[in-house]
Amino acid sequence: MTAYQPAPGVLDACEAHDAYDAVVLAGGSARRLGGADKPGVRVGGRALLDRVLSACAGAAATVVVADPRPTARPVRWVREDPPGGGPVAALDAGLRATTAPVVLVLSADLPFLDPATVTRLTSALAASGAEGVLLRDAEGRDQPLVAAYRAEALRRALDQLAAEHGGTTERAQQAERAERAQQAGPGGRGAQRGLAGLSLRRLTGELRLTRAEAPLASFDCDTWDDIAAARARIREHEHVLDEWITAVKDELGIELDVDTGVLLDLARDAAHNVARPAAPLTTFLAGYAAGRAGGGPEEVAEAARKAAALALRWAEEETGKGTAPGGPAGDRDGTGPDAG
Repeated sequence: MTAYQPAPGVLDACEAHDAYDAVVLAGGSARRLGGADKPGVRVGGRALLDRVLSACAGAAATVVVADPRPTARPVRWVREDPPGGGPVAALDAGLRATTAPVVLVLSADLPFLDPATVTRLTSALAASGAEGVLLRDAEGRDQPLVAAYRAEALRRALDQLAAEHGGTTERAQQAERAERAQQAGPGGRGAQRGLAGLSLRRLTGELRLTRAEAPLASFDCDTWDDIAAARARIREHEHVLDEWITAVKDELGIELDVDTGVLLDLARDAAHNVARPAAPLTTFLAGYAAGRAGGGPEEVAEAARKAAALALRWAEEETGKGTAPGGPAGDRDGTGPDAG
């Protein structure tokens, strides 16, 4: 499958610096989940993998290292050789399918990763002389799978590890680099070169790194308790509406960023001034009108403004406010010109 091409307006995360590619590692064994399909576990109605793909929607190309599966966004699929060879081998396979100077490296189990955190990582890398910027979790531990790296530095570190542990010569490394595009064709696997089973800490130890603090965004789901905690948090009062709206937009394939407060105010006005069932119907009609008018945030706001004003006029007629003498309200209460 070809790489996802973001819709206009989605590339906010790249405006101030070089474009980035994303590599998502989604092929682990999930032993602490009893071997469950962790990327497919749903939190807030969305698969964990889809939540991560939504957060990095600004990537010029998104590569997922795993066996192909249905996803909310198109991606390119690759597999490490051998399958199950660990995160370093998987990262090597994913990196071979990228071309941008910056690569965002993510695990597939980050329920609270968002575009703002992605922007923070890539912007911090652009502003620094570092070769990578990674998040720290709530306990202060480095998270190399929630990070942005300079692609060439990452390739150099991988080549060095391959030479140390696989006996690869410099000439062989050059040949491998020249053949990456063929080795990692659509659905292909990166060539095996002695990286299986190596620790990510060994890899990142070869790089000049800086850190960013974002404990929530770096929260990952290793256990069923973690899954339960994530599911509980998104249903808390202060989070549930944002989570729900994001889930609906993802489900419907909508990139629109709207002011939900405007729509909630419209629903309140329709329910209070007309009738309670008018609230969902009115917001639907406002959305439909906004779509026909172009579908942007301004069109949504204008449609909501018009519908809210109509609801207020409706209520004024009901109470007799705003009706000139001699109008229908005056006729009802005996104050019209023919009343005497």
